[in-house]
Order: sequence, then C-alpha cells, then structure tokens
Amino acid sequence: MTRLPYRLEWGKAFTHYIKELDKRKPVIFCGDLNVAHQEIDLKNAKSNMNNSGFTAEERDDFSQLLAAGFTDSFRLLYPDKAGAYSWWSYQFNARTRNIGWRIDYFVVSNKLQEKVQESRILSDVMGSDHCPVELELAD
Repeated sequence: MTRLPYRLEWGKAFTHYIKELDKRKPVIFCGDLNVAHQEIDLKNAKSNMNNSGFTAEERDDFSQLLAAGFTDSFRLLYPDKAGAYSWWSYQFNARTRNIGWRIDYFVVSNKLQEKVQESRILSDVMGSDHCPVELELAD
C-alpha cells in the first residue's frame, strides 16, 4: 500500500493519455491492471477490501477510467458472471479451487462496444499464475 499514491497518479496520467488518443482513433488496451474492479471480480471480496488490488481507491480509479469513455469488454457481455478469474495465487491450490481474481482486461473505447462479439478468459490455459484473455471484434 506504500505505492498507492504512485498508482493513483499513474492512473490519472494513463486515463488522460488514452482519452487524448481516443480523440484520434478508437482505443483497445489489454493487460494485467492489478485491480479487481467489483466484488464479483474476486472470490473473497470481504476479506480483501483493504488489500492491494482491491482498495476502494484503486477500484474508484478504474471506475473513473471507464467513466471517461471506456468499457470493460468482459463485463459488457457478462455483467453478472461470477467465478470468472484470470489470476490465482500459487499457494493453497488456489487455481484448482478457483479462488482467484479477475485482474486481466481488454478495455475498449465506448465507440467500439457494438463491435465486441466475445471476451473470453481462457482459464484452462496453464503455465503461469495468470491465464490469457481474448477479445473478438466484428469487422
């Protein structure tokens, strides 16, 4: 949590950058954003409320990014899907027990929402504590 102020500063700068880019062309970005946005995005929300990656400040920062004209492609298609995670701790057989967090995203400009056909979490792909995520857009 000592890096929280830095993270929030980075979040503001990144949001500003992609908003400016979105003025010229639609934006798609993907990656490990190290934040579980909503309670549905991790197995044990109550016990993680003050943990890095699920603080109120980090979640609010991601909400502000979305409010600036962007969409979480997975939640666009699956607003209520629980148990869909992209990261699991290596400890305690977390992946086998599906005790995870959804912290890997494809985020798209709102103007691309109608083109989002599928947004997948490929949880059966092994090899890391994360799994790949995939986005399918219409032409």
